[in-house]
Amino acid sequence: QASAKSKNVQNAATDAALAICKNINPFAIKSLLPAIFSQLPVEKKWQTRELAIKCIGVWGEIAPKQLGNALPEIVPEVTACMWDTKKQIKTASTDTMREALKVIGNKDIEHMTEKILTAITKPKEVPEIMHVMAGVTFVQSVESPALAMVVPLLLRGLREKNTATKRQSAVIINNMSKLVDNPLDAAPFLPLLLPALETNASSIADPEARGVTEKAVEQMNRLKDLADKAISVRGDTSKLEAEFKKAFGADGATGGLDMCIQHASSVSTTMMDCNYMEDSQWKKNLLTTFTSHYDAAKAEEGIEKVRVVAEGMMEVPEEEDLEDDAEELCNCQFTLAYGTKILLHNTKMRLLRGKKYGLLGGNDSGKTTLMRSIANNQVEGFPDSSEVRTVFVEADIQGEQSHLSCIEYVFIQALGCTREQVREMLSTVGFVPDGKAKPDHAVSTLSGGWRMKLALARAMLQKADILLMDEPTNHLDVINVAWVKKYLQSLDNVTAIIVSHDSGLLNDCCTNILQIENLKLHQYKGNLDEFVKIKPSARAYFSFSESKLKFRFPQPGPIEGVKSKGKALMKMSKCTFTYPCNQTPTLFDISVQVSLSSRVACVGENGAGKSTMIKLLVGEIEPQTGDVWKHPNARIAYVAQHAFHHIEEHLTKTPNEYIRWRYANNGEDKESLVKVTMQFTEEEEKLQKTPYEIQFTDEETGKISKVKKVQKDYEYEVRYAGSTVDSGEYLNAKILKKMGWEKAMKAVDMKIAQRAGLYVRPLSTKNVEQHLEDIGLDKEFGTHYRMSALSGGQKVKVVIAAAMWNQPHILILDEPTNYLDRESLGALAGAIEGFDGGVVMITHNNEFCSKLCPETWVMDAGHLETKGDAEWMLKQDTKIEDQAQLTEVTDAAGNVTTLKGQKKKLSKKEEKVMIKKIKSKLKEGEALDSEEEEF
Repeated sequence: QASAKSKNVQNAATDAALAICKNINPFAIKSLLPAIFSQLPVEKKWQTRELAIKCIGVWGEIAPKQLGNALPEIVPEVTACMWDTKKQIKTASTDTMREALKVIGNKDIEHMTEKILTAITKPKEVPEIMHVMAGVTFVQSVESPALAMVVPLLLRGLREKNTATKRQSAVIINNMSKLVDNPLDAAPFLPLLLPALETNASSIADPEARGVTEKAVEQMNRLKDLADKAISVRGDTSKLEAEFKKAFGADGATGGLDMCIQHASSVSTTMMDCNYMEDSQWKKNLLTTFTSHYDAAKAEEGIEKVRVVAEGMMEVPEEEDLEDDAEELCNCQFTLAYGTKILLHNTKMRLLRGKKYGLLGGNDSGKTTLMRSIANNQVEGFPDSSEVRTVFVEADIQGEQSHLSCIEYVFIQALGCTREQVREMLSTVGFVPDGKAKPDHAVSTLSGGWRMKLALARAMLQKADILLMDEPTNHLDVINVAWVKKYLQSLDNVTAIIVSHDSGLLNDCCTNILQIENLKLHQYKGNLDEFVKIKPSARAYFSFSESKLKFRFPQPGPIEGVKSKGKALMKMSKCTFTYPCNQTPTLFDISVQVSLSSRVACVGENGAGKSTMIKLLVGEIEPQTGDVWKHPNARIAYVAQHAFHHIEEHLTKTPNEYIRWRYANNGEDKESLVKVTMQFTEEEEKLQKTPYEIQFTDEETGKISKVKKVQKDYEYEVRYAGSTVDSGEYLNAKILKKMGWEKAMKAVDMKIAQRAGLYVRPLSTKNVEQHLEDIGLDKEFGTHYRMSALSGGQKVKVVIAAAMWNQPHILILDEPTNYLDRESLGALAGAIEGFDGGVVMITHNNEFCSKLCPETWVMDAGHLETKGDAEWMLKQDTKIEDQAQLTEVTDAAGNVTTLKGQKKKLSKKEEKVMIKKIKSKLKEGEALDSEEEEF
């Protein structure tokens, strides 16, 4: 009657309809929706349609939770009305939608309500709104009201022509779906989102955007499986109707009783959806429905029977307790975030005494952050350190502690032990005065393997209840890996959580597996092999199979005078080295060479001298006897064993800022210029100040600035002390070496070589961002996160990217496999295979090095033996193929500079022809071209 001719009738009908909606049992809202929706089609009169829409709007104040529960059904109907040509319908539906947006109960998207409304009526605004939404950090659990509002917007984004908008929609869907605690909340929307995502996954041309969409499809399929499982046990209206008939013995009920049961079933379903399961709540909302047919006692009894059954329908089967006899150290539920990134959401963790838990998850999933948070008492609900003592064991000892002696390092956290007890403990793990690792020497003198043993020794003295071990076999040789396994197996009363990429360790030591997946921590009984049987997809954590992740290294440029890939660019000849605090040399008579064709694996047990030899080769330290040489134009990238030392002083910078800082001075690498081999000794400084007679000059040399090649030798420009002349005199390198200027010549060589790499790629934020992405670090972390906030795997990528920025000819990696997951290792192996320069690596990962390196340097107690594939060695002298000349370069501002090609050397005959041609042009008064002018 809202459209009746009489105004009084219209008003009465409006008042009556609104009164019914305001006074109805809030849990019965859904039972009214079919009647309301039947009045919304355009065939109905606009007054009737307007009233139907307003009836929905009144529930925003009186029944917000129940209205939110009904939004999946309401939003599509009201959204259609917002496009209506009738102004009154458009206004009423917009007002109702605005009321509905107030009840979604999600603070993450509340600020976007007006933008969501705009997107409904102005599709052209969708791409911009998707950009805004892509910047939202989702933290709160996502429930059906929020999904009801956001899904229409996401569907529009998926259907946009713009690939970037499609990609953003897929990312948002993927992120939000991980925060859905109850799969039933997502169930109504899966039939809408999945087909749209699958269409995009098969049709988007951009491989990266297609990969992002495929991930969203995988996540939605997982959610669908969970929803299907929940639906199979969850009660719906028809199931509850059958239970009510059974409880009241009314299987054949008709008429009024049948209507009462239908109404009660609808109300009960909504109460279950809203989690109203107290017996008092059910009596309050259902008792009057049955008292017209039964007495109060009978009605209460029947309602309670159905409520108990309904509670059972709501229970999601939980993972059964894996052990009940062991002492429980922890049983908590928590959310864990790092900065703006959610790592674990509303997840459970239960730990038992004596169990060994292998913690699995991809790089950046939060494994190390979880262990640090436990150690720092930052996990909500985790027992205090006074109840459960946790110790975090890490091999990469912080820089500010590395100067301490081994005894001092352990003693500062030895919990009441005397120095003698510390010394005794260290001796049990091999720290003895006449051994490879001496207890009174500084931590900085230890190899990576001995640092790990030192960290474990300290943990032993701290009497931990829970050991938190981050990559305990990093840097360790086979013998020491076996020692760690034996030690862990002996800890009957200590719990351990172990993060490791060593599948052997997880198989031999773990009793349980914890997996981080989709922001949840899942627990499984058994070791790694047992876990892989249950979840075959987890095999990817430990295999070098081809993955979608790809690393790409910049290719080295040509080197003047080097025509063969087998020509040595670095050499060590008969080098012996002894550390200042030792009597016995660490290295004996070592001779090696490295070329562009080198693919070398350096192997040996811990403390054999591998890292020391590499430090000699790259100039970190100097030998007491023997020579170390590097081609003056070769660029060398070195990633140290303790890779993080490269960035320890710059943790407040982003990776992008760090690389731009490091190469800011005309492409010169600031870190390479502070090596020991670049610092003058007192004797060299004294030599430099001694006047040296050269032909007619008797002056003190001030500095060296330039170099040029004269036949087969090099000459350097010398500026004399106190001279005011702009240019200096060029002197032979051999003379300058006698005068103590060898290191200055090396510095000039290095600067020139590094600047050559700079011109190819300007040092702009955008170029560095792309370079970091090529090494596997997403721009989100590369440009916007400080390095202090990065995981171990991400920091290793930063260090490799920084070393590779100036396009080196030789890449030297000391334990590159530490901290990288198998997917990243596979990508690193692919990048090394595609790299045209030489590679030398120290690693204990036989699978990794055997795949890449046909040549092996075996280090044993300071003595070196070289081994190689004979067929490969014969190919070392293959000529370098002609490389494509770079013709132009674009700077950060987009300016394009044309580069001149390398000048072609003319034969005697060609020179005569050129001279004749130039003379002729000059005689005729013709202009010379650029090539003729240069000649």
